[in-house]
Amino acid sequence: MPKAKVNNIEIEYEIFGDPSSKPLLLVMGLGAQMIRWDLEICELLVNRGFYVIRFDNRDVGLSTKLEEAGEPDVMKLFMAAQKGEPISAPYTLDDMADDAIGVLDALNIQKAHICGASMGGMITQIIGYRHPLRVLSLCSIMS
Repeated sequence: MPKAKVNNIEIEYEIFGDPSSKPLLLVMGLGAQMIRWDLEICELLVNRGFYVIRFDNRDVGLSTKLEEAGEPDVMKLFMAAQKGEPISAPYTLDDMADDAIGVLDALNIQKAHICGASMGGMITQIIGYRHPLRVLSLCSIMS
């Protein structure tokens, strides 16, 4: 599978369908690989006239792992945020939204339909406000 070099990392992606069809970028949620958008769904979307792009977010699947950052203690970070304490992270959802746009750039796609599930839905919403001219439509599922 190909990799897009974006934001000093590599993002693994896979494409389905005719590049002249309507581009549809699928963004998966927390810790889930792109294959959670299963082949049957991708083929159904292709049959509906879409050029489907799915990818592994950073730190997931075959994309670059930022192991030097260590594994976050999500509960500790959540509790600190609830108390209004400052928290830090090696990257943000904004960075992940920019990664997704980088995949579109690697494929020379100026505008796409964007669909995300769970945290991927949050990423799609960020794409919507950070890169509105790149979005044909936006679907945020269970986020």
